[in-house]
Amino acid sequence: MHPAERQTVHRWSFIWTGALVALVGFILLGMAISASEAWAEVSAGLGLSLVAWGGVLQVLNGALLAPAGTGGTAQLPTGLLLGGVLVWLAGWGLIASGIRRAPAPAEGLSPAAGASLYPRLARYRDFYWSTLGAYGGGMLLAELVLILLQTVLSSGVPSTDLSAPAQNAGGGLSLPPTLAFALALIAASAVAFVSGFIGASRAQRLSLPEATIGVLYLGLPIPIVLTLMERVPALQLALGYRLREVTYVAGLLGRPELAYWLVFTGLVLALVLGINTGFIAAGSGRVDLKLGFELFVARRHVMVFRPSLLLGTLAVLMFGIIPPLLIYFIIRSAEAAVERTRIRSLGLSDPLAAASDLNRLKLREQSPTMMMTALSVGGVGVGVMALIIVLSVMSGFEADLQQKILGTNAHAVVSRYAGELPDYPKVMESIRRVPGVVGQTPFIINQVMIASEGNVDGVIIKGIDPATVGSVTDLPEYLLGGNKLEILYTPEKILGHGLPGDDEAPAGGSGQEGVEEDDIIRRSGKASKPAVLPGIVIGRELAASLRVVVGDRLNVVSPLGTELGPSGPIPKSRAFRVAGIFYSGMYEYDSKFVYILLKEAQDFFDVEGASGIELKVADIDDARRIAGQVVKVLGGYPYRARDWGEMNKNLFSALRLEKLVMGIILSIIIVVAAGLIVATVIMLVLEKRKEISVLKALGVPDGGIVKIFLAEGLQIGVAGGLLGLFSGLSWCYFIEKVGIKLDPEVYYIPALPVRVEFVQTALAVVIAVLVTYLASIYPALKASSVEPVEGLKAE
Repeated sequence: MHPAERQTVHRWSFIWTGALVALVGFILLGMAISASEAWAEVSAGLGLSLVAWGGVLQVLNGALLAPAGTGGTAQLPTGLLLGGVLVWLAGWGLIASGIRRAPAPAEGLSPAAGASLYPRLARYRDFYWSTLGAYGGGMLLAELVLILLQTVLSSGVPSTDLSAPAQNAGGGLSLPPTLAFALALIAASAVAFVSGFIGASRAQRLSLPEATIGVLYLGLPIPIVLTLMERVPALQLALGYRLREVTYVAGLLGRPELAYWLVFTGLVLALVLGINTGFIAAGSGRVDLKLGFELFVARRHVMVFRPSLLLGTLAVLMFGIIPPLLIYFIIRSAEAAVERTRIRSLGLSDPLAAASDLNRLKLREQSPTMMMTALSVGGVGVGVMALIIVLSVMSGFEADLQQKILGTNAHAVVSRYAGELPDYPKVMESIRRVPGVVGQTPFIINQVMIASEGNVDGVIIKGIDPATVGSVTDLPEYLLGGNKLEILYTPEKILGHGLPGDDEAPAGGSGQEGVEEDDIIRRSGKASKPAVLPGIVIGRELAASLRVVVGDRLNVVSPLGTELGPSGPIPKSRAFRVAGIFYSGMYEYDSKFVYILLKEAQDFFDVEGASGIELKVADIDDARRIAGQVVKVLGGYPYRARDWGEMNKNLFSALRLEKLVMGIILSIIIVVAAGLIVATVIMLVLEKRKEISVLKALGVPDGGIVKIFLAEGLQIGVAGGLLGLFSGLSWCYFIEKVGIKLDPEVYYIPALPVRVEFVQTALAVVIAVLVTYLASIYPALKASSVEPVEGLKAE
């Protein structure tokens, strides 16, 4: 055995004995902790000691608490605890003594003693502190840049100049939260990428130990603190107000913790890409960013962009697997049969020419590597196509749902923390001066019971102003039969059906006009003219449930504000006549919402003013900032404003989370294709060991070899991504134009909705290219490690 070789000897008797002793020590420690009832404190401490700076913090915490004593009421079994610690340490000592390095053999120096060391080993260093600082500091700086930029771009600097442009109104660079997050994430990813590039360039290798330590000790603390902030009230009080913009964007996903770790994973990915790029660019000892030669070799090697391969893969993506493959094999079999018949006929007259043509025919047949390349391109294309189609359909459902919700509800609602708005006209005048507000209307809302002759149901009644409600919601457009909301002002024009009781006065004593009274029996006659009932607008589903049509009478019963009757308090009740029926396409709204005139709601609920003011803004993505600006204009407390995202947070958060999970699941298809890419590139490396050795003998550095095979993997990813993009968009266009019919009675939409979003479509292609790039790193590194003498020794 050569003395330079590192050999390890395992004495398994020591190792197993030490493991058993350590297990006994662990049991003794567990008994001591159980006796002192301290599992809650110990488990938290052990969990913290496993991550990043946790071990250091635990040592400092123990040093600070040791002089003060336990201070608890539970007795700590000192002997059991000390014995457990000693047995635990003894077990690990036995395990350590069972792993030894073999003694060096007593041999003399080799014949090469004193010769110059191999250059790669000569410049090797075990650890680079500067690289560790670049990796760890870059991750920490990237996270701080993300948080600070998100806060500054979303909140900005407070301002009271309402006549300023939108970007300055209410706070300097007050961008929509999602746009601010996108810009902050791009900047943070750039910082992480540059840090990885600098660190790898400095070390001229990937430096995985430095990257691991830097990410664990400097990258993990911030996401851990943000995650704990959602669960620890003390952290929420200390940091919640300062990080409100960050937590708001994370909350859009429904699970803020998931958002924090996804962003952390993205920054780690940017760091890895920077590390790999830095190693490729400066791995040979000088910065070499030229790619011409490597791209030429890679393009001639795999020939991914052959028309036959691209058209065949596209046909499979567009029409399925079976029909294109059947046509392909039929055509290839016919061509081969015709060609072999021609060669056989040629062989009868010129055997040498026939042999040459037969050899040329065999060369045209695809090799196993070329078949693997085609399968890899097809796998990436299928993944991208499926991702685009599914996300576009889910975005279509989300957009349709958002349109229906915002068509019935406002973009923002202004109200008071307690009580109504008696001076709502004055409040509306102040709101009108806020830039971005394009419509506003007052309302009163309450829960009541509604009854007809056929049924009874619980609904939400809303008092509206027909003159202004159309500037905020689409309720006037939802009315069926050509009716108008203005008919609520003139209920006498509502078409009546002459049902029994229609000529009676409304309950509650508010319709006594025209009733002839007698001195003895007080009400001896009927009105010469039937009393006019106020109008009410109900949804189509509610009308079907109550079995009423326009002109029918309904009774509204409110448990709030009871009236006194002969036997005591009774719920307030009033009769209305159906003035119109609306259809919004949302079952919850069509079955639970009814609308009456604002003045009728004021009289019915004894309310002065309005419950709140609904707003419509120019940009729904900027509704949160505009709502905050409205509150500033009104002077803050007791006024408050909620945007549509906050009012429907659970619903849209669930949709976003579902889309994210679906995207992750479908990305597994691309990951499976990445496995094919790894196998393909490894086969290319094995096939071309001789060519790699020749290139390295001619002076091509390791970074150049890595570039060649990374370029081959990237070509597969780019080709598959573009084919998947084209086929995915084609299928989305087909679904949108031709349509997949749905039952409107079940889904409330006539066909499957599709909405192609540029960002998520581009993101699907970027994910495919990144996955293929990462999958090509390992085979490329293996190719760069081939030594010229190994590849050429058989020649």
